[in-house]
Amino acid sequence: MDLTRCASCFQYAPKLIPPSFRQQTTPKPNFTTISNNHATISMTRMVVKARGGGGGGAAEAETAVVEKPKLIKRFQVSEGHPAPFGATLRDGGVNFAIYSANAVSATLCLITLSDLHQNRVTEQISLDPLTNKTGDVWHVFLRGDFKAMLYGYIFDGVFSPEKGHYYDSSRILLDPYAKAVISRGEFGALGPEDNCWPQMACMVPTSEDQFDWEGDLPLRYPQRDLIVYEMHVRGFTRHESSRTEFSGTYRGVVEKLDHLKELGVNCIELMPCHEFNELEYYSYNSVLGDYKLNFWGYSTVNYFSPMIRYSSAGIDNCGRDAINEFKHLVKEAHKRGIEVFMDVVFNHTAEGNEKGPILSFRGVDNSVYYMLAPKGEYYNYSGCGNTFNCNHPVVRQFILDSLRYWVTEMHVDGFRFDLASIMTRSSSLWDSLNVYGNPLEGDLITTGTPLSSPPLIDMMSNDPVLRGVKLIAEAWDTGGLYQVGTFPHWGIWSEWNGKYRDIVRQFIKGTVGFSGAFAECLCGSPNLYQGGRKPWNSVNFVCAHDGFTLADLVTYNNKHNFANGEDNNDGESHNNSWNCGQEGEFASISVKKLRKRQMRNFFLCLMVSQGVPMICMGDEYGHTKGGNNNTYCHDNYINYFRWDKKEESSSDFFRFCCLMTKFRHESESLGLSDFPTAQRLQWHGHTPGMPDWSDTSRFVAFTLVDSVKGEIYVAFNTSHLPVMITLPGRPGYRWDPLVDTSKPAPFDFLADELPERDIAIKQYAQFLDANLYPMLSYSSISLLLSPDENA
Repeated sequence: MDLTRCASCFQYAPKLIPPSFRQQTTPKPNFTTISNNHATISMTRMVVKARGGGGGGAAEAETAVVEKPKLIKRFQVSEGHPAPFGATLRDGGVNFAIYSANAVSATLCLITLSDLHQNRVTEQISLDPLTNKTGDVWHVFLRGDFKAMLYGYIFDGVFSPEKGHYYDSSRILLDPYAKAVISRGEFGALGPEDNCWPQMACMVPTSEDQFDWEGDLPLRYPQRDLIVYEMHVRGFTRHESSRTEFSGTYRGVVEKLDHLKELGVNCIELMPCHEFNELEYYSYNSVLGDYKLNFWGYSTVNYFSPMIRYSSAGIDNCGRDAINEFKHLVKEAHKRGIEVFMDVVFNHTAEGNEKGPILSFRGVDNSVYYMLAPKGEYYNYSGCGNTFNCNHPVVRQFILDSLRYWVTEMHVDGFRFDLASIMTRSSSLWDSLNVYGNPLEGDLITTGTPLSSPPLIDMMSNDPVLRGVKLIAEAWDTGGLYQVGTFPHWGIWSEWNGKYRDIVRQFIKGTVGFSGAFAECLCGSPNLYQGGRKPWNSVNFVCAHDGFTLADLVTYNNKHNFANGEDNNDGESHNNSWNCGQEGEFASISVKKLRKRQMRNFFLCLMVSQGVPMICMGDEYGHTKGGNNNTYCHDNYINYFRWDKKEESSSDFFRFCCLMTKFRHESESLGLSDFPTAQRLQWHGHTPGMPDWSDTSRFVAFTLVDSVKGEIYVAFNTSHLPVMITLPGRPGYRWDPLVDTSKPAPFDFLADELPERDIAIKQYAQFLDANLYPMLSYSSISLLLSPDENA
């Protein structure tokens, strides 16, 4: 995630009324309160109608007096237990427990699904601070009929933003530990009266919450063996050409898992699947004539609930079916030998800055969950309005509990942490006594200071449950902290290697001065990952969800983000891209051929580099977004995987990608557990053993000893001039061509099953007999050593 994306997201967040007094924050639905005998019955003023411009704009709230309700006694109520947090089945009932240190009162609200749609509370139970509170934990135990029942909380206390408190007794809040969040059931559909933020409520667990895992177990691949595929659940199958029964859902992904198996992927990294509100900055886009949505999902509402509107079931069965659909996706992926990672966003939440909505964390205990300045202002290291207070003792335990849940209950295999450097910053009211249990002399750490041993990262790294899963950091944030190569790692963390992306892009497009740095990238970036770290600590990528696609990287010099409706002011302006001579898709045949060659060069580089390669969804067929490098807001063809285009390219680039991933899996030397040494790897130039590391060099070549393939020769010529190279001499052996990106398909990869393979190899014979090979400009090759039958 980058600053430009976050800035635009926040710019189009709901323009809410500033909280100058407690009734002026966000539009709220009318909730008729039906109390039981444990609640205080009174006349309650609630918002009954919210009106605003365009759904995403500022709203005016009308109020009405709710009539005194009648008593309903449907639950047996007792004191309850302070642990575990959330709603938990036990002893024939449900225990509710929630942390709030600064609230003066707490009320549990129970809402049936039908009452939620009618903006009514079914029952409310006031919690006695003497009997229903232990320390800072409010709790209650209920027995009764919870069929189709949801819940939420009301907390009251001081409303004083300058002191960091936003308590508002007119708000019904989500439990941070809720396992499913229920509101709207259809992605992109507005709520009642075109409300973008209709009331949400939490699922109450029941004994019927069962799922048959069929003996599913973690795959536990060594990280060095992974080929990661970053993907968007909805975007993967939403396009009509997917021809899936459940397009745009978890079940839709299951229908297309065989595509990923064919591609050679053994790990999918799902873009955010925690509950978020895609209508967060809903507004009309006059450029495309549709509405802007939060398509990517980097704005979490709840960290335990799967995104309900990614399920075909929606809110049916109070979200239980959606949970099971996510589990079904994981189970089916594991059956095909594919691990499942989640992209998680613990750096900020959907509640934004002081003008944002009060949904959960802010109303439960704002000063605990968010990083605040002395006068209550929100630190904004995320670029999205607030910063999660990750190293606060309560918050870091919350994050740990969330991750454990997704591993133990949902069988997730790993996590990629968005803007992970925020998790290394000191919390609000930081002091060593609070964090370490004892004061440290000269401890002058202030809020947000980067820590060398962050308590949260320490806990995650040494947790007995999380120790067995993959942890990947996006090792930077929008506050200027950049930790690629230096993220606190405890020997287990990997990182999105942003430096790999930048260097590879520069070298492949022919920029001088990068040959040495490019060689480091091929080796797994040992210059970055020192002190016992390994090549697999580097997750290598050329493209990701934010930025150009692979096809656009070789088609556009400049971003073309006008479709976002922001006059092309959003998105990154420095992309290290090259259009190969003409801007845009309409270009000459020679330019288009060069672009395909460059795409093959990038993919070959990714597959022969030490470390963990990551492919971005759609790059395997050349998906284009028309030069838009910040497509966060488009729920349309721009972000949809085009299955029709994939079929068109099945004999071209997609074939090349499949063969390259297969080659990587088969080669013992392309996923090493340690950095290659001189005993295994040798560098070459135009002549063997004489590499050119000068600032003007645009040529890098190496040989790699491989216990399966024998020996592999790889060379990159990123000059605008062709070159004749001399291959390393190996008496009794000869070099057989395998890959040449300058050749048209199917001769770009001479697979064994290619009918014309022998004829194609004979065309090289006059050069190979002399140990030579002609390389065109902007091309790369790979050859394999085999016994010379004529020797």
